[in-house]
Amino acid sequence: MVEGLAKKRAEVAGELERAQELLGKLAKDLEHIDATLRIIAPDLAIETIKPKAFRPPADWSKRGQMTRMVLDILRTARQPMTTREIAERMVVERGIAATPDTLNSMGRRVACALRRQRELGHATSTEGEAGFWQLWTLAR
Repeated sequence: MVEGLAKKRAEVAGELERAQELLGKLAKDLEHIDATLRIIAPDLAIETIKPKAFRPPADWSKRGQMTRMVLDILRTARQPMTTREIAERMVVERGIAATPDTLNSMGRRVACALRRQRELGHATSTEGEAGFWQLWTLAR
């Protein structure tokens, strides 16, 4: 077991190094693009250019894929979960970078899927702490 964990740690550490290298390259590329824009269009306020919005992978558009994943997460949950917690689990399971925009987008999609399942009688919701969050469970 120790050997397997050591091997997995080495694998994850290697992935982390590659991700850091990619992040550094992307940061340099962005700096070069910004410098070029300052030369070509000095009046342009570069800060006003917003990052491109996250678009879910094409394979998520398959009918029912989102709902199946949400229901699977609720099946394995030991206690009621918030929409945000479900969205976070989905991001982790899909291996997507957990940026605030990604989590917000995923949260909206999860909430839509859950409301539909509540209408169909497959899921139930209750108010969470101080009425701020809906806690979701599978209908029994």
